[in-house]
Amino acid sequence: MREVKEFEEEVIQIDRVTRVVKGGRRLRFRATVVIGNRKGKVGVGIGKSTEVQGAIKKAIAQAKKSLIEVPMIGQTIPHRVEMKFKSAKLIIMPARPGTGIIAGGPLRKVIELSGVKDILSKCLGAKNRLNNSQAAINALAELRTMPWLKKKVATPVAVAPGAHVAPVAHAVPGTHVNTAAHTTPAHAAPVARTAPVAHTTPAHAAPTTHHAPAPAAHPAPKAPVADPAKKTQE
Repeated sequence: MREVKEFEEEVIQIDRVTRVVKGGRRLRFRATVVIGNRKGKVGVGIGKSTEVQGAIKKAIAQAKKSLIEVPMIGQTIPHRVEMKFKSAKLIIMPARPGTGIIAGGPLRKVIELSGVKDILSKCLGAKNRLNNSQAAINALAELRTMPWLKKKVATPVAVAPGAHVAPVAHAVPGTHVNTAAHTTPAHAAPVARTAPVAHTTPAHAAPTTHHAPAPAAHPAPKAPVADPAKKTQE
């Protein structure tokens, strides 16, 4: 019976690389592989060998050592991330349910094996598959969980038998609502409302008269002063 593998494997790229040594050129193969369980774990590895199968096995072993956890809100990511790795630059953004995986190249393979079902992305830098796959892993590693996006579970409130519980209105997003139930004891008597006290004026009180202010007196004009020089001439 065939053994069920814990992680799925996808080969991103296989390259022929050479190294110049004293006796000539040394030819080897380099494999870039991504693995994941489609449940939030994903990793990328690189392996080199003189044979293709040997390079793939080394890449898978390295990818298992570099696994990361991808936080998710439903089937999408919590927030937007911009990542630059060498010449590669990409953006990943959360999407509504039913959008699917909007990605291409090595970024799509990494996202599919991570388990994310709804996401928007864009590659803005070089088309190098090795750099783009490493940038995708770095972008997913930058994701952080947001506790305020999770649904809060209301705790049940114990209510005495026979008590009246007021209905709780639905809260508008961004406002705080007190979840405590306002209960009224069954044995409490209703409070009687009293009529407002009228303010009356005593009958014997004399009406108050308002006197107008007296007009201000104007100063009398001064008498002219006689000039002594004119008296001597006369």
